[in-house]
Order: sequence, then C-alpha cells, then structure tokens
Amino acid sequence: MGIFDKILKGLGIKKDDDAKDAGATAAAPKAGVSAAPRAKLSTGLGANKPAAMDAVDVAAKMDALAKANPQELNWKVSIVDLLKLLDIDSSYENRKELAIELGVPTEYLEDSAQMNTWLHKTVLKKIAENGGTVPASLLD
Repeated sequence: MGIFDKILKGLGIKKDDDAKDAGATAAAPKAGVSAAPRAKLSTGLGANKPAAMDAVDVAAKMDALAKANPQELNWKVSIVDLLKLLDIDSSYENRKELAIELGVPTEYLEDSAQMNTWLHKTVLKKIAENGGTVPASLLD
C-alpha cells in the first residue's frame, strides 16, 4: 500500500480500483457452482454492481481530527499537519517518498519548502479526484 493509499484510507475514501476489485470478485463464479443459477440469483438484485459510495467531506473530517488533537495543527496549509492528523509518518523521508509517488518535479526535491507546497496542493487535488469533497479554495 502506497502512502497516498494510506491517506485515502485514513479519510475513509475507497479508490475506484477497490470497488472494481470487489465487483470482479463478486462476479467471478465459485468452484463447483454453475454460472446459470448464479446469474439467475443475482438478476435484479444488483449483486454485481459495487455500491455507490458517498462523497467524504474532507474539511469536516480533518477539522474534527484537528479539534480532537491536543496539538494546534493546520491541515489546510501544511502537509506535515495533514499527515499527522491522519496518523501517518510526516518525516521528511516519508514526505519525499509520497512526493515521488505522486510525480513531483525533480527540481522540487532539492528544496523542502517547494516540495511541501507542491505536495500539499497535489495531495488535496488527488483526494478530490478520488471522491473526497475538498473546498475549492484549497484546490487553487
């Protein structure tokens, strides 16, 4: 599991691949069971369709985590604080690995401030792309 996958999991967001895998598993006939009776049982029940996932309100979830945390963490501007609130290692090495995972421009890797700024914006954008509701003001 990649670091970004841990972020999604911490927010309660399932990736499309997870839903597809679950659908594929449900659609696969089991050994010793013929496909015809199985298809008849699932017709009209929607058994082969993954359930629709509700969008996760990222701001509400992160604000609640921040309120419950004894530290004063500002996830809206800091990738370190965002990771801390999700109980993910926020060390420089881990942030660098996450940045590489998300395709950081190589010139940002030599400047931790630039990397952190790029990483924060990119993480929020990727969260939104994966079903999280992120305020537009944080995506600019």
